[in-house]
Amino acid sequence: MSVEVTTHRRTFEKEGNPFFYLADTVWSAFTNASLEEWEEYLDYRSMQGFNVVQINILRQWDASGSDLNIEPFNQQGDGSTDYFSLNEAYFDRAQDMVRMATERGFTPALVLLWCNYVPDTWATMFQKDGKMPLEAVEPYVTYAVNRFSEFNPMYLVSGDTDFPSEEANAYYQIALETVKRISPSSLTTLHIQGRLREIPEVFANHEGLDFYMYQSGHNSEFQAYAHEIADHFYHQSPVRPVINGEPCYEQISYSRNVYGRYSAFDARKAAWQSLLAGGGAGVTYGAHGIWSWHKKGKSFGIVEGEGFDSPYDWRSALRFEGAWDYSFIKYLFEQYKLVGVKPMDIVLNKTKEIRAAGTEDTLVLYVPVNTMVRLDFPVEEYDFTTIDLVQRRFAKTAAYRENEYGVIPMHAFEHDVVMIGTRK
Repeated sequence: MSVEVTTHRRTFEKEGNPFFYLADTVWSAFTNASLEEWEEYLDYRSMQGFNVVQINILRQWDASGSDLNIEPFNQQGDGSTDYFSLNEAYFDRAQDMVRMATERGFTPALVLLWCNYVPDTWATMFQKDGKMPLEAVEPYVTYAVNRFSEFNPMYLVSGDTDFPSEEANAYYQIALETVKRISPSSLTTLHIQGRLREIPEVFANHEGLDFYMYQSGHNSEFQAYAHEIADHFYHQSPVRPVINGEPCYEQISYSRNVYGRYSAFDARKAAWQSLLAGGGAGVTYGAHGIWSWHKKGKSFGIVEGEGFDSPYDWRSALRFEGAWDYSFIKYLFEQYKLVGVKPMDIVLNKTKEIRAAGTEDTLVLYVPVNTMVRLDFPVEEYDFTTIDLVQRRFAKTAAYRENEYGVIPMHAFEHDVVMIGTRK
């Protein structure tokens, strides 16, 4: 069964049940992972409750080194890529990998055109050659969709793209319309460049675009974009589900060669802030070593403009603690029926870091740093529980009214927390 957008256009469902989109980022799986490694990976992520895998159909330009030596297109006599000649062995193998994923309950979210394959995008300054001819887009997408359609995938039409020119936009428009012509039930979105929030009208108003995906990304100066861009897309018309498709990856270094790496806390904070600011349909996790499928001793395809430090070996990255944090998020969203939770502007503290959202009978607060929380909200009508997101402990919490506002006092934990209020 395929994932569908609900009638109110804010969330997903599958087989009539709410579907919380919990994806893992495995861009380089088709070119880098052996089938045995892939099986190990899928079993572990399935155990954790992930239900979507985001994979680049073509070679990821910043993938780690691989011994597999398998490419999606055949080469011409001069060694350049022949984009009109598809390597069937590559797609046979990719098809097997997607089958393995769907047998374990995953929905594949497949990228059709990463930005380096398209002219004029920001990637061109680093990789001028190797662009796919525009005439090759439709036959390639047709082939790919026919290959994968039995698995009911979603399609990320673009990868990490800006929209710099009509020529570049034409690539994505052809790809989007080809998907919808061949497989109209397949959900589609655009994976856009980090921190970007505007998409061209031709896509924003396109009936074939099913949900908004943004990335708050890996630049240490702009982590507030996790909630700022969620809020932006939540208020766009037409209404669509909103997903942060690339928050900061756990243990990736700060971009632009800035010293430092993102911790489990950083990734967790980006997730909760995205979800409560408008991106309540789900979220995507990333581990630095999984997305590029890195193996110790292998090269890492550093993109000059991003300047990331070396990844961990994929087996180490697979077991980062942050993936369990995201698993716990899905558990809470399902347990408290929070999928598609509506953002609420009720926090009176002078910070945007504390986020609030709610359903008809439930209030959710994310508090990254311990403090008394003041709310323009009738807290006396709710029973509150504070959840320590590191130790995953639950504590009864006494909220009270003080003058014109509600108060939730400082909690007893030393880490970031989620506070959940249920109507009495």
